[in-house]
Amino acid sequence: MELERNISARDSILGSIRKHLSTSEPLDPIHAEISEEQVQPPAGVARPCIDQSLSLIELFKQKLEEVNGHCIVARTDSEVVTVLTSIISDLRETPLRARRIALSNAPGLESFLKQSESGVDEIAVCPGAAELFGYDVGVSTAQAAIAETGTLVLESQSEKHRLVSLVPPVHIAIVEASSIVLTLGEALAAVHGGGLGKLSPTITFITGPSRTADIELTLAIGVHGPQELYVIVKDGGVGDNSAR
Repeated sequence: MELERNISARDSILGSIRKHLSTSEPLDPIHAEISEEQVQPPAGVARPCIDQSLSLIELFKQKLEEVNGHCIVARTDSEVVTVLTSIISDLRETPLRARRIALSNAPGLESFLKQSESGVDEIAVCPGAAELFGYDVGVSTAQAAIAETGTLVLESQSEKHRLVSLVPPVHIAIVEASSIVLTLGEALAAVHGGGLGKLSPTITFITGPSRTADIELTLAIGVHGPQELYVIVKDGGVGDNSAR
């Protein structure tokens, strides 16, 4: 009898999976630049809908904002400081407070925050795991970004930022425009070949604020990570950086 109940439960779960897969959107394209002469996608798989006139920065911003992230472009260090001041000042008018700021150990971050006129109560570099739950905002850099999905790539070999980016309710990330690539494959190649000598033990992919729908398929924001994600793209204006 117990065996029959287990089999019935298994069949019910597999049936539900089949049903939802059958109504899912087609698989995302592997690469936006695959030509007609190259490998064709399987039947039923849509080609990418990417505006070829957009730069990588514009495409990244568009895709990030589609998943409820915020993206601001700054061209100089002083503009980065101004943007940080504005974000933190605005957050202080919300329940998220932004009174205590945790930073990764990336060079320059502490200087940016100390130059800002945000009037926060505390700035700490890499606080302990237990202490991080008492901080309102985590600030880090990112080693790469993926334009076609609006995704940040953080690798632990270069920077101690995993908990800073995941525990506080707000994450602010700074990424160089030159580090934005079109696809996941290009991002992994950039991280692997970035002079590190070996692949990082931990690579974190962040696409918008934390979201989950594992309880009765009801979408909830901020359950397993930050409720808000702000990305500051530092663009020195070097090169075309286009998505074509």
